[in-house]
Amino acid sequence: MKRLSQITLLFAMLFVLSVSQFAYHPGIAHAEADLGLKAEAAMIVDGKTGKILYEKNADKVLGVASMSKMMTEYIVLEAIKDNKISWDQKVKINEYVHKLSAAPGLSNVGLTQGEDYTVKELYEAMSIFSGNAATVALAELISGSEKNFVGLMNQKAKELGMKNFKFVNASGLNNSNLLGNHPTGEPNEENVMTARDIVTLAYHLINDYPEVLDFAKTPKLKFRDGRDYPNFNWMLPGLIYEYEGVDGLKTGSTDFAGYGHTGTAIRNGQRFITVVMKSTSKDERFADSIKLLDYAFANFGKEEILPEHYQVKGNKTLPVIKGKEDSVKIHTKESIDLVVKKGEKDSYKPVIVLDKDKQNKEGELTAPIKKGEKVGYLTIKPEKGEDYGFVTKKGSESIKVDIVAAESVEKANWFVLSMRAVGGFFGDVWGSISSTVKGWF
Repeated sequence: MKRLSQITLLFAMLFVLSVSQFAYHPGIAHAEADLGLKAEAAMIVDGKTGKILYEKNADKVLGVASMSKMMTEYIVLEAIKDNKISWDQKVKINEYVHKLSAAPGLSNVGLTQGEDYTVKELYEAMSIFSGNAATVALAELISGSEKNFVGLMNQKAKELGMKNFKFVNASGLNNSNLLGNHPTGEPNEENVMTARDIVTLAYHLINDYPEVLDFAKTPKLKFRDGRDYPNFNWMLPGLIYEYEGVDGLKTGSTDFAGYGHTGTAIRNGQRFITVVMKSTSKDERFADSIKLLDYAFANFGKEEILPEHYQVKGNKTLPVIKGKEDSVKIHTKESIDLVVKKGEKDSYKPVIVLDKDKQNKEGELTAPIKKGEKVGYLTIKPEKGEDYGFVTKKGSESIKVDIVAAESVEKANWFVLSMRAVGGFFGDVWGSISSTVKGWF
């Protein structure tokens, strides 16, 4: 009896093992990967489309510190593009900016009162060495005062689609560090954002003004005072945590914000943008960024989800009236390419949306129809799980392609249309007679 129980137990174990081989494995598993981050919030997005690939506490409002200088960088580059200022324009340093540049414990290059510096010199000091006084000088140049500039920062954030933010100064310092000259907010207040807002800002900065990377990737600033100022982004080439492909973007730290890093790296044409907020130390913020980039490059890549001229099953043609043919073939104008997790290429289903304005109540198109004429659009959705989406509306357009006519359908001449009408009439009459006769029996 004892041996029989052992045999029964053995068969039960074998059954459980065999069943486990066929356990359900979802096509898209968007549960947050356990990356062992020390940061309180983090995100990864595709640098081209803004598709969100990973997030942790993405909507938690936290201190930003000097990462908020990315907004100042954006506004300066926009002002240059709009010819409101120029790179070689001279900026005379006032007493406040001079004193701020000499304040102990703050990141700064020394700026001499009454001396002229070019916009480019100040921009380099801000973007490479996170110079706070240089940032204030640029803010005053553009808006007349830092207070006016902060209003512009908050306005621009809304325009870029940011949701949960508050700028109280241009530099990201605590207001208490501004020598009694804080522009807005409370005396001890700081700029705040979410990881989603930061990555949205970084995405726009890189894509709207890619020249920002020419500054951000510079490992060391050689300033006019003869000194070398190292970039605080220690993941750049030649620095402590050098990481292949890194060419930006911005660090930040205060007691309130902790240690943050907005990073970006490109390899073989694939760019990722990462954000970590409120990590535990200078070193840990880069360790967190390395974990994010390692995860991104190892697990995600660009795939052709649907090919060019793709036809949706059950929607390969549309009916046509008044044409030489009674239907027209339709297909996608272009392919749909998307950065997805490896192995998830086939986990998206096509969704077709036809243009109702081009169809009658019966869903028919009216001839003539030209080859390539748009009749709707096609997008894709994950079959299982929840997709993180995109940081911008524009990004979501990357998974939408036109549905077009694959061939032309000429309008039938009056004689053919007349014969069809006559045929239709007699067909209706014959159908009515047939129905009547059937009713007799």
